[in-house]
Amino acid sequence: MTTRRDFIKKSMVASTGIAIGGMGFSAKSYASIIGANERINIAIVGIGGRGGAHLQSFSSLKKTKNVFIKTLCDTDENFFAKGLKVVKDITGDTPLTEWDMRKVFQDKDIDAVSYATPNHWHALGTIWACQADKHVYVEKPATHNVFEGRKMIEAARKYNKRVQVGFQSRSSQSVIDAIKFIHNGGIGDIYMARGLCIKPRDSFGIAKNSEPPVNLHYDLWLGPAPWRPYNEKRGHYNWHWFWDTGNGDTGNQGPHQFDIARWGLNKNEHPVSIFSSGGVFNIDPDECAQETPNTQSSVFTYADGKILEFETRGRYSNAEANLGITVGNIFYGTDGYLELGNGEWNAYRKRELKPFAGTKISTTGERQEAPNTVGDKASGHFGNFVDAIRSGRDGDLNCDIIEGHYSSALPHLANISYRLKRGLKFMGDYEKFANDAEADTMLTRKYRYPYIVPEEV
Repeated sequence: MTTRRDFIKKSMVASTGIAIGGMGFSAKSYASIIGANERINIAIVGIGGRGGAHLQSFSSLKKTKNVFIKTLCDTDENFFAKGLKVVKDITGDTPLTEWDMRKVFQDKDIDAVSYATPNHWHALGTIWACQADKHVYVEKPATHNVFEGRKMIEAARKYNKRVQVGFQSRSSQSVIDAIKFIHNGGIGDIYMARGLCIKPRDSFGIAKNSEPPVNLHYDLWLGPAPWRPYNEKRGHYNWHWFWDTGNGDTGNQGPHQFDIARWGLNKNEHPVSIFSSGGVFNIDPDECAQETPNTQSSVFTYADGKILEFETRGRYSNAEANLGITVGNIFYGTDGYLELGNGEWNAYRKRELKPFAGTKISTTGERQEAPNTVGDKASGHFGNFVDAIRSGRDGDLNCDIIEGHYSSALPHLANISYRLKRGLKFMGDYEKFANDAEADTMLTRKYRYPYIVPEEV
């Protein structure tokens, strides 16, 4: 069995290769580098919902980074008109449209693919793209299950492609500053991190199975998921709340805060123990078929005893911390604590009530206005992806697939514990549970032919 350390070592060796001209590029990577002024052609796969941000962000990079959106792809052709208008309004260009991503991969002019599909398509779509010589920007969570993350890393390294995961907080200056402050000992030694996902989630109703709309290519929409009759309440956006296609809010909004918590803890490893519990509260099951919990508490412990807590609350709830955080993080150290959310952060010494450092605290201790720190703007995470394509270096990505895998695995591990209704022990070096065959089966899924995430990428 290859351990995680062996795997990462081999991945690094494979991606380093033989140096050319003292620049540190292998022959394959050197040949694939795109010139600083050469146009980068991008296809966006999944243009509804979160895909709208991809359309706007990559369109905004046309003038500054010579990015050209060549193709829009979605299994629901009803999204094309709106998507085309967004790109046209910003760039003046009219992209091609395609409902089958496999045809997008056949286009040799396309350099990169941006994914905003449902979760269950992230891994296979990324692997197919890498195999077709495309770089990939993939939304969070990077995966639908833990097994898929390793396969995505293997594909990225084997085909020498940059794979950026959409944890855009990695490109947010306020978050970068807060994490740097923590890592520099600003509140002492961090022993616990807490993530919060407090978002209103009401019943979305119930409907009978029906025929899919004529503009939806339903078989391809399902892809790797098991076949089932079409149901409008399990389709657009609601797919988040069913295990076949989504991972609940713990695996929807949650991954952003999981990533920040793990980053702050400085943990480039898996936890050794996991416990998660919760349920679907205050929603009548006869009026809503939601499977994933709307209320969930998860606790992870690392080998050195440090703790990561995560709270998902979808019903009526208060915010937390002095910043009134609903979506954000709190870090606890030996000398104080730090709250991070709403584009701001504050640090407090011990039991003091007034922050001594933060987004609006200058070096003199005076209050000041917070800078523009939204990492989701074109100059942020999407732009970083384009820059890394040109440099040909995985290390230039703000969130390489390895980072994305570690952070995406956390909500998946929590959901396994929740579904089994018990605590779990995890062997991170092998990415297996300790003597727990039942739990191991939930690290992957049974894929529907021909949409199979392969063992050998």
